Amino acid sequence: MKKSFQIGSAFVGLIVGAGFASGQEVMQYFTSFGLWGTVGAIVTGLLFIFLGYTFAQLGTKLEAKSHRAVLYYIGGKYIGPVLDIIITFFLFGVAVVMFAGSGSTFEQVLGINTMVGSIIMVVLTILTLLLDTNKIIGIIASITPYLIAVILIIVVYSILTMNITFSEADEIARTQAPAASNWLLSAFLYVSYNLAAGAALLIIMTGNIKDKKVAGLGGIIGGAILGFLIILIHTGMLARIDVVAGSDMPTLKLATEINPVVGILTAIALLGMMYNTAVGMFYSFTVRFFAPESKAFNPAVIIIGIIGFIASLVGFTNLVSSVYSLMGYLGFALIILALVAWFRKPKTNES
Repeated sequence: MKKSFQIGSAFVGLIVGAGFASGQEVMQYFTSFGLWGTVGAIVTGLLFIFLGYTFAQLGTKLEAKSHRAVLYYIGGKYIGPVLDIIITFFLFGVAVVMFAGSGSTFEQVLGINTMVGSIIMVVLTILTLLLDTNKIIGIIASITPYLIAVILIIVVYSILTMNITFSEADEIARTQAPAASNWLLSAFLYVSYNLAAGAALLIIMTGNIKDKKVAGLGGIIGGAILGFLIILIHTGMLARIDVVAGSDMPTLKLATEINPVVGILTAIALLGMMYNTAVGMFYSFTVRFFAPESKAFNPAVIIIGIIGFIASLVGFTNLVSSVYSLMGYLGFALIILALVAWFRKPKTNES
């Protein structure tokens, strides 16, 4: 059971980032559909549970040790390379979203210019990869339980201080820009783009687990926690939609309303999650092209970091909507192929 919880927690850590924790993703994919968004959140939770279980067991079944090997196994020699390219560049896209999100957080809480905030995050990310400070990443990853506690406080506060009816909240929520044309498609897209970034890592993570039941339970636990968090954030924002409508960082705005200190603590948690996600995604993208021990690695980190900063100037909200929605559609292929692969007998255990 302990190992299953470790797998589940790691799965949550792969998915939770700036857009998720800030409430921006939940706003676009669920709350913008009002009360129907609640149904969408439940569907998403169930999908995360099922697919988390599927991908985790696939990792054990394949004894996966290589990101590339997994994608080639799932997609074959023709589709595999396409998946490799798509997912690799999506890792860069997610890192860019983290850079932009940190800029919005610094501005909303500390009054620091958005560009300066993004620069701070980019510099910290680059320095971390150059110094290879893996322990720092581990410390930041431990913020997840703290973030869950903060979200619980925000949701309880939001419901207790709600001063509009759910009917009125539903009407206001529907004026927000949605990520898709309807709530069901939005739910599937949300799961799809998240798994496009996290599925390969989840598979590899469970590659050394011998017991398929342990791995599968880990996927179920992670999926259940993700679904629970989505429903919590959605409920809190819907209850106070009259306050958070149009905000880049809805949960941060609610936290600041409770108390400025709570707002600062929430901002720190958000920045920690952004840093953690940015480092993980940025590293995964860079090592796909340059070996960490090669002479080209450090210069590549700096150059790619600068390119990422320039791309982040598009803006946090725009990036969450465009980058994530595009990858949601492309991620459907990964999910379908992985489900098919799960029923196949492994051809090889290549690494």
